[in-house]
Amino acid sequence: MGEIYNLYEAKTHLSKLVERAASGEEIIIAKSGKPLARLTAVQAEPKKRPPPGLLKGKIWVADDFDDPLPDEILKAFEGDL
Repeated sequence: MGEIYNLYEAKTHLSKLVERAASGEEIIIAKSGKPLARLTAVQAEPKKRPPPGLLKGKIWVADDFDDPLPDEILKAFEGDL
């Protein structure tokens, strides 16, 4: 169990206690000696990946998408106009 602070003390030093909790400590807040709440760090939620096939039917890729570029376009990209 974490370190216990009474409610008045927790209100007075809340920002310091939040920083300690964020760094991994567990803080217990009590009233009249009875534990009421636990202050702990929030775990970041993992990023959700979009479901496979989300854009199916909404985009189109040409059959020659990965063919070599024509010489004049390739030269333009390389700065050889």
